[in-house]
Amino acid sequence: MTSTLQARNLQTTKLTDDISPLSLRSAFGQFPSGVAALASYDAHGNPQGMVASSFTVGVSLDPPLVSVAVQNTSATWPLLRETRRIGVSILGEGQGLIARQMAAKGSDRFAGLHTATNDDAIFVEESALWLETSVYGEFPAGDHIVALLEVHNLADFTDIHEPLVFHKSQFRNIRDH
Repeated sequence: MTSTLQARNLQTTKLTDDISPLSLRSAFGQFPSGVAALASYDAHGNPQGMVASSFTVGVSLDPPLVSVAVQNTSATWPLLRETRRIGVSILGEGQGLIARQMAAKGSDRFAGLHTATNDDAIFVEESALWLETSVYGEFPAGDHIVALLEVHNLADFTDIHEPLVFHKSQFRNIRDH
């Protein structure tokens, strides 16, 4: 049996100062994350949507907050942030193609998708979880913006649909592991 002190003395790896974007992306990709589709109707009634794997639930319970990190170069986030409500769909198992479709630039992200709405919020059918949110606050974070979203309503379908995860640059189903 190895004691805590002995474990600290074992050198199984060395730290590196290579924190290039490629190295960081590879390292960060080792940790699975849920896949969230954020969608709403803009002021002109057009559906707007994007996908984020840098989504965190449970930032706060009072008030109920979740967070998402969005690239500064996103053309969709400025449209979503101005809406009254943003639907967050935590995508479910088998929805990897939907995630890719909603992440694609220059195409109709909603073509053929089955969705539901509440106010301006748009939700993807057969997702594991729906959260109806509004922007609570935004903070600059390097090449991203961290947005805090306040949760107003939810629908939990995890008894029917397991969540989809993004791990090692691939969409995966939890049941497969």
